[in-house]
Amino acid sequence: MEDNEVRERIRAGDREAFGDLYDRYARTVHLHAARLTGDLSAAEDVMSETFLAAWRTREQVRAEGGPLGPWLLGIATNKARNHRRGVGRRLAFLARQPKPEETADFAEASAERLDHQRELAAVRAVLGRLRGPEREVLALCVWAGLDYAQTADALGVPVGTVRSRLSRARKRLRALTGERLAQDAREAREAQESREPGRGRGEVGGRAAIVALPSERGSR
Repeated sequence: MEDNEVRERIRAGDREAFGDLYDRYARTVHLHAARLTGDLSAAEDVMSETFLAAWRTREQVRAEGGPLGPWLLGIATNKARNHRRGVGRRLAFLARQPKPEETADFAEASAERLDHQRELAAVRAVLGRLRGPEREVLALCVWAGLDYAQTADALGVPVGTVRSRLSRARKRLRALTGERLAQDAREAREAQESREPGRGRGEVGGRAAIVALPSERGSR
C-alpha cells in the first residue's frame, strides 16, 4: 500500500488501516518510549497514549507524505516528555511523605519481556543523565533511524536545531560513557580486592608455601 493511500485511509478513520499501522509501528514506538523513560511500565503507557492520540488526531495527518512512523514517534516523544514531568512532580510529593515499607522489585522480571535488556540498562545508567532534548533527538536519529528532516518534523523544531542537539548529545554521551566505564572498572577492582583473603600472621606465601606443604609420603 502506498504511503499516500495509507494517509488517506487513516484520515478517513479506516479502522483496518489503523490496525495495520499499529501492527507495523507498535514495537518501534514501545522501544522508543522505553529509551526515553527507562521504564518498561511507563513505555507501555506511553505507547497506548500515543496510538490513542494518533487516532483522535488522525484528521490532522497530511494527505501526502512518507511513512507515518515519524508522526507516531513525534507523538510518543511528547507523551514521554509529559511522563517525565509527571514523575518529577510525583517524586517531589513522595519526598515529603514518610518513607513507605520496602516492597519487592519486579523490574528485572518485567525486563525479560524484551530482548533489549542491555540497551535498557544503558538507558537507565547513562542516557538518564542527558538533558531531555538531547535524549529525544538521540533516540529519534540514532535508534529510530529518522533523518534530520523527519526528526525535525517529529519534534516541531528546525533541522539546524536537530543537528546541534545531536552533536551535543553525542559528545556528552561519550563523556558520560567514559565516566561510567571507569566507575564500573573501579568498583569491580574494589570488589575483587575485598573478596581476596588477607594474609594472616605467620602465613607463608608464594613458592615457600608450596615447599612447606607435607609430601604424600610424609603424610601417611
